[in-house]
Formats: sequence, structure tokens, C-alpha cells
Amino acid sequence: MGDRLGFLKGALVNYVVRNVKKLVPHFSLPGAVRFNDALDKGASGAVKPVAIGPDDVAVLQYTGGTTGVSKGAVLLHRNVIANVLQSEAWNLPAMGKVPANEQPTSVCALPLYHIFAFTVGMMLNMRTGGKLILIPNPRDIPGVLKELSKHTIHSFPAVNTLFNGLANHPDFNTVNWKNLKISVGGGMAVQAAVAKLWLEKTGCPICEGYGLSETSPSTTCNPTDSKAYTGTIGLPLPSTWLKLLDDEGNEVPTGERGEIAIKGPQVMAGYWQRPDETAKVMTPDGYFKSGDIGVVDERGYFKVVDRKKDMILVSGFNVYPNEVEDVVAMIPGVLECAAVGVPDEKTGEAVKLVIVKKDPSLTEAQVREYCRANLTGYKQPRIVEFRTDMPKTPVGKILRRELRDVKK
Repeated sequence: MGDRLGFLKGALVNYVVRNVKKLVPHFSLPGAVRFNDALDKGASGAVKPVAIGPDDVAVLQYTGGTTGVSKGAVLLHRNVIANVLQSEAWNLPAMGKVPANEQPTSVCALPLYHIFAFTVGMMLNMRTGGKLILIPNPRDIPGVLKELSKHTIHSFPAVNTLFNGLANHPDFNTVNWKNLKISVGGGMAVQAAVAKLWLEKTGCPICEGYGLSETSPSTTCNPTDSKAYTGTIGLPLPSTWLKLLDDEGNEVPTGERGEIAIKGPQVMAGYWQRPDETAKVMTPDGYFKSGDIGVVDERGYFKVVDRKKDMILVSGFNVYPNEVEDVVAMIPGVLECAAVGVPDEKTGEAVKLVIVKKDPSLTEAQVREYCRANLTGYKQPRIVEFRTDMPKTPVGKILRRELRDVKK
């Protein structure tokens, strides 16, 4: 961290980071080049212009790896540009209300290497001439609110856990939310309880969308002039097609659940050096199979039920964690919750529920009573576990795989 801070200050920072804060774990990187040496070598070279076309590779966007090995999605220049233009058009009903004398201002509380931040944050703001407020550590909720209190904010894309953490913090009202035109929820499912609280406190509904690393990322979104949270991921963006497939690759009827498949100019060219994995996810007619289970209503609005790999099978019945979590999140004493499947001798799998309390007095008996009243029997948790926090990715997604271990 101190490499670019000069000899004395840099040496001090590096010493503190390694030996006091203990932020650097033991590592071995044979053949690695020191950062300063790499910069010096680059500075001594000459710039060589490169001809770039729409079908050239822009980035290798690596997937989160939350359900398996991370793969490099090959995004071409035309993929990224298409998604920027699609997002700009979709946001216009809301962002068009920004006064002409104000610079459009958005918040980026996501790591810049994440596709949500890359396209919807950086690329879109460069396209529109907007100002982007970079938040280096969104887990520091007081620090986030302190920084946001200095700005006029028009657009706030974020994940459910951040909306929840901010809205429940006592310093929330130190920020002026009156100018907020659009709150975009993505990266993970937005919970109804969080959306309700956010609308009450800001007057701006969370407009949930849906996307993946493989789709640059945006594929669907709720209309940005919506007045309320819909509980869906909305409609396909311009020039985007979605359909729902069964396990044999056949399209399912309206109202039935199936795997979400996507076709459009934002869909990747394939996985980097993984033709086998590319073949698994691309259909003969050019649709990308997302691995997410969804349903579409008669209006054409899609809803994500859950990740296919996260589904819990209890005595032959499908239990989708998002459905359980939506119910449990409505309990007043719950701050965060997650449902996962764990092995069970009688039912094959059982539901394990992990909760972070908002009210310290919340008991397991109260949680079970609420679940009995609001969930079918096989969807009710066999195990209820309380934790002080949830394991999360740098983006803020809850790591369900780490919650599957049953504490003895």
C-alpha cells in the first residue's frame, strides 16, 4: 500500500500494514514483479497505437465464483458499449428529471472490478458526463453516510445488504435524499422488507434490475419511473430477449418456473479458453443460460426465484432460499437473514436459517412461530442459527456456501 508514497512514508505504511494491522497473509508468488519495478519498466516504453474494432476483446470479466470455479467472460467492445447505451436509454425517464444546471451524480459503493460497477458505474457515467462518488469501503456504514452527506445524489445503484445497512443506521438522515431520482437494486435479490424501509425513508423506490458478468451486466430492469417496489426484476432492456427453459431446453408456459435464458447484444462471446463451459451455457439459437430460476407474469415482468444451484430439495419438494428469506426478513427483530440447505437423514436436505439480529431480544422461539404462520411445513427451518454478521463477498453478496456448515 505504501509503494507510491515515497521512501519514508511508504516504508512506514508498509510496516504498519504488514506487522501492526497484519493485513498481508503469507504468500508465495514465484516470478512476480514488484509494483514499482513494473511501473518503471512501463514508463520507459513507447506508446504503440492499436487498431480496435467492435469485435475485439474489451475485458475478461471473471465471474464471482460463488457456485463454482470463476470463469473469464469474454466481453467485446460492442458488448460493453451496447449495455451502456441500453442502460442510458432505460434510465432516461428518471435521470431526465435532473435539473439542467446540475451534473448527474451517482454513487459507486462497489469494487471497480465488479461488472455492476464497471458498466453501470464507470462506463455509464463517462457516457453521460456524470460525477461518480467512489466509496472504497461500503462496509463502513458511518463513513459512507458521512461522505454522501457532502453531495447532491441523483442515482444510487447498490446491493440489498447496503440498502439495508444504510436504512437501519441512526445517521441515515444526515444525508439529503430529496434529489434521489433512481435507486437501482442489483447483484442479489432485493428483499421486500428492505425495499419498504428504503421507500419510507427516501421517497425513492428501489428499482430492481438483473444482470450477470456474462451479460455486461444488465438484462432487465423495472421502469425507472416506477412509484413502488414491484418484487420483480422488471422487463427486458431494449434489444434483449428472455425466455424460461426446462431441464430439456424447452420453453415453459407463462407462470411456470424455468431457467432464465438471455439473448441480446450485451451477451458475452464465451468463456476465455473454456469452450466446454461455453457450450454448456449457450443454446443453439444463441441464448445464454443464466443458471437462475425465474418466472414471468402475464405482463411480461420477470421474477428471479433463486439460483439453480442454491435450491434446497426437502423430501422431493423444491425450496428456494430467496422465498424463505423474504418471509423471515419481515420479522421486526431481523437485520439480515439467509437460508441454505444442509444434509438431513430423513428428508435428504433441510432448511438452515441464519439470522443477524436487529433486536437483541429476538428468540429462536419467536422466529419459529413466525415461520410456522407464514411458511408451508417443508419450507420451515430445521436449524435456526444466530450470528453477529454474515460472510460476504467484496460486493456484499452473502456467501451461502460458508453458512452450510452446521455449528456443533
